[in-house]
Amino acid sequence: MKMRIRELLEAGEAEHNCTVSGWVRSLRASKEVAFIVLNDGSNLSGIQVVAGRELDDFQAICRISTGTAVRVEGQLHRSPGTGQQWELMADAVRVIGSADDSYPLQKKRHSFEYLRSIAHLRPRTNTFGAVFRLRSKLALAIHRFFGERNFLYVHTPIITASDCEGAGELFRVTTLDAAAPPLMNGQPDFRQDFFGQRTGLTVSGQLEGEMFALAFSDIYTFGPTFRAENSNTARHASEFWMIEPEMAFADLADDADLAEEFIRYLCRVALEECTEEMVFFDKHVEQGLQERIRSVAEAGFARIDYTEAIDLLRRSNAQFSYPVEWGLDLQTEHERYLSEQIVGGPVFILNYPRDIKAFYMRQNEDGRTVAAMDLLVPKVGEIIGGSQREDRLDLLERRMAEMGIAREPLEWYLDSRRWGSCPHAGFGLGFERLVMYLSGMDNIRDVIPFPRTPRHAEF
Repeated sequence: MKMRIRELLEAGEAEHNCTVSGWVRSLRASKEVAFIVLNDGSNLSGIQVVAGRELDDFQAICRISTGTAVRVEGQLHRSPGTGQQWELMADAVRVIGSADDSYPLQKKRHSFEYLRSIAHLRPRTNTFGAVFRLRSKLALAIHRFFGERNFLYVHTPIITASDCEGAGELFRVTTLDAAAPPLMNGQPDFRQDFFGQRTGLTVSGQLEGEMFALAFSDIYTFGPTFRAENSNTARHASEFWMIEPEMAFADLADDADLAEEFIRYLCRVALEECTEEMVFFDKHVEQGLQERIRSVAEAGFARIDYTEAIDLLRRSNAQFSYPVEWGLDLQTEHERYLSEQIVGGPVFILNYPRDIKAFYMRQNEDGRTVAAMDLLVPKVGEIIGGSQREDRLDLLERRMAEMGIAREPLEWYLDSRRWGSCPHAGFGLGFERLVMYLSGMDNIRDVIPFPRTPRHAEF
């Protein structure tokens, strides 16, 4: 019976007969014996296979190339060598799928930039194997976290007529003839389109999530989102995943409490359930990573008003590339200085100026700020953004009018403020930024299986 290599090593039964399948990472051979490092993706190190010359096809085994898929039957033995506790003494080695010398993942170390050009093969490397095992474990942990707290999981639409952030950065979804669309007043007539109106790929499931929170109390979404933002930074992608919880009968303090609990939980999952991967990241990607993550898991999360944060930054006399002024959004350099230098750990910045925030955020009594929050952590700055939502119909309508947001596409959203409205709050966490933070990887393209960025959609 076939076993995954990780399961075989964890069982650790000496002289256990087994069958494993995987891909050859390396092979070295002498006249008497061949040593094959085999990996099936279930762990970082794989397993060492020992094939002796007594095997009928020993000479053929010695010619197996890196990248070849093989099936090995044999017995597990304690290894007399260093570097591994167990090795597999082969009784038979069968080639399932050969690989020739043009296979690009040979012994030399490749740059992340080069590996992005062969994204269909990079999961076979140690680094990306570790990244995507961590990503998978975190995805499962996210569902576990909310499931344990009785949050309802909601699948919000990918195709939408709503622009949640109001920035106009939607990818358009249309069946109209691009060369000769029907026109009205010189513009494409979307009334004749498939959905009868202008639609696009969602930038957020928040608005729809609010509707479910106002029926089920506590919900979360976890799905793909899209932004047609022509940005080529290491932190931006055109397709990414978002986690967005929403809670009814909750205010900004409740929102921050949940966000703090959530981040602590995921830090512990990475450290306790992805031990092999985190040791690898600490050694090869970012030295001190585990201590950084552990310190966040155990730290007290500070809470500072935006106004106080601006004052602290200005009094620091630090030199910044971007100005520090009340009314301007905080840049990454400001966020990192606050979390790394001023607080020395995670910090929530609360109550931002209303003019730099979205229309749906609850307006504070001072008339200048809204009940918004950002969670800042060392190394990356903002990792979570959220707010208490504006639950008062008159103030929401007035804010939409001020910002020039059309009422008609959002009448369904306004209905929720007409019938049984209540205080509610939520936040968004970009999944890829979470994986970057916990793995130490510096580029969002390296934590997404097949990244979508401007002018790149090859795979």
